[in-house]
Amino acid sequence: MTLLIPIMTALLSAQDPLARVEQEAAKVTPALIEIRHQIHQNPELSNREEKTAALIADYLRKLGLEVQTGVAHHGVVAVLKGGLPGPVVAVRADIDALPVTEQTNLPFASKVRTTYLGQEVGVMHACGHDIHTAVQLGVASVLTAMKATVPGTVKFIFQPAEEGAPPGETGGASLMVKEGVLQNPRPQAIFGLHAFSEMAVGDIGYSEGPALSAADSWEVKITGKQAHGARPELSIDPIVTAAQFVEALQTIRSRSFSGHEPGVVTIGTIHGGQRLNIIPADVTLSGTIRTFRPEMSTLAEARLRAILKGVTEAAGATGEVVRYERGAPATINNVPLTRDTVPALERVVGKQHVIPVPPAMGSEDFSFFANEVPGFFYRLGQVKPGTTSGDHHTPTFLADDSAIPIGVKAMSVVILDYLSRHK
Repeated sequence: MTLLIPIMTALLSAQDPLARVEQEAAKVTPALIEIRHQIHQNPELSNREEKTAALIADYLRKLGLEVQTGVAHHGVVAVLKGGLPGPVVAVRADIDALPVTEQTNLPFASKVRTTYLGQEVGVMHACGHDIHTAVQLGVASVLTAMKATVPGTVKFIFQPAEEGAPPGETGGASLMVKEGVLQNPRPQAIFGLHAFSEMAVGDIGYSEGPALSAADSWEVKITGKQAHGARPELSIDPIVTAAQFVEALQTIRSRSFSGHEPGVVTIGTIHGGQRLNIIPADVTLSGTIRTFRPEMSTLAEARLRAILKGVTEAAGATGEVVRYERGAPATINNVPLTRDTVPALERVVGKQHVIPVPPAMGSEDFSFFANEVPGFFYRLGQVKPGTTSGDHHTPTFLADDSAIPIGVKAMSVVILDYLSRHK
């Protein structure tokens, strides 16, 4: 009878993976919550995730997985080879924090401060990457415990610098892809999730097809002629010209895009002048343009350049596009993969808790992976009932610990479901 127990356990796991996943997730949840607190209390900015990466690698090695470190600076990759033959699938979590000063009442709130772009700043996991990391470590634990019945191979990708490498540096998903993270072995599909500040714990959101926009960034310099504030006739006023440029930029979305075409044009910074009674020589502006199709990004850049040229020439000033950079492309969920995966999510949390959500104008460099292999990226509810969370990237962003076990169960079942359907 003793010899039959492992065989019966293996059969049960194969027939009903959710029951086994729930059992294993319950075992590791307390440890995952502790890890989340540790990561949250000790956040590290993009391309500076040394301690976070070391914690992740140590955890994965203790599970007995093959671990690679130093990928794209501080990325960690681990491979789990299941006990049964099958395909290769990848799952990704991001690990970096933001230059935001935390304003929550969490007992494990960050007090970390550092220097970013020459300024002293607070550091905070204000986008849920600590939740993502804890969830993915939990998935690694669950699937390792079920290794004998896993039909295939799982590649765990812990990605640094999702929020963008500092100026002058490379990093993030694009660098991981360039360094071969999707090779040896190459996955057939990749999955990812993101905590969602507008969704309650227990709910999961998804978009079929377009999910998150591309993000272009730009910087413009307008040069006029300096003069005394009381003698504007002697100046070529770059501030007035910049104001006209800002107004005209909005016609990119309102007059160059179809009314059915999503798009956002935002001016994030305007810098110019030193004193209230001096018309300055120049003004610098920067911003972002969000689109879902490459041709719309190309159109937006062309219009920005044309508007800058026209406005500055009319004023007698000069305009220079200091930089126009394509950031992360749009995240487009593979439609067949999405449709095949949603039922797995529904088995975990219930059909009524798996909710279609409209595409968002936020950006995610998960898209670099999903442009290489079919990808599916979904939202994990993070708000504890009776509480509220600030928006992503704000000091009051608040993700609850109770999202972790749900995330672990959901992603574990998604992976097992995919492997089982494609073995």
